[in-house]
Amino acid sequence: MNIPYSNTETASKLLHALRERILILDGAMGTMIQRHGLDENDYHGERFAGWDVNLKGMNDLLVLTRPDVIGGIHEQYLQAGADIIETNSFNATASDLARYNLSEYAHEINVAAARVARQAVDKYSTEDKPRFVAGVLGPNQKTSSVSVDVNDPGARAISFDELVADYSLAAPALIEGGADILLIETVFDTLGGKNSFNFLLRNLKPYTLNLTKPIRIKATTRAIIAKLTKESSSAGGNDMDRLR
Repeated sequence: MNIPYSNTETASKLLHALRERILILDGAMGTMIQRHGLDENDYHGERFAGWDVNLKGMNDLLVLTRPDVIGGIHEQYLQAGADIIETNSFNATASDLARYNLSEYAHEINVAAARVARQAVDKYSTEDKPRFVAGVLGPNQKTSSVSVDVNDPGARAISFDELVADYSLAAPALIEGGADILLIETVFDTLGGKNSFNFLLRNLKPYTLNLTKPIRIKATTRAIIAKLTKESSSAGGNDMDRLR
């Protein structure tokens, strides 16, 4: 297995674990949060008490306002045997956070999400069974693959440059907080997924002080190969080769 990674202790442990066994990823975060029955005060906390937007349901913000809840969920998955814990940062790109007027907190939320996961993982890691943190880069609420205007095939809800800005902020922040792996999460917009993957391949080194990280993609598989092939044939073959 060839994972582009500097020779660090974590890299060696990850590669060794992958050779020895199937690593188990944790489960859903949203449904676990629902079990806690959190109210608006939990989401706002003291810091965002006077916020001009109702923040209830903005689960990513809980890494700042209720890190104990998120950390506790991480620990439940670790107790159940998970090897890899995903950060609670599914909607933590600046463009997604704009819905709640929280774009300026994107870096802080991603760092905090990774740190909360890191603390839980370090608590349960042993020499025989190391655990790892996967820094989640969510799919974004807007698609760059499909027109948002039936009268204009080229109209897009989000641009390539905006996506690049999102990933250039979130990816380094996740690594700063302690992520071992970067996880491009739940790709439904194939062009957006391709953009994020190519961005990381081309820009990860300078953003992370010359340390690279394993990258994992989580995608909806229905018709994805056909869509990727079609998009890549118009955008250039190198992108498809990288995704393969």
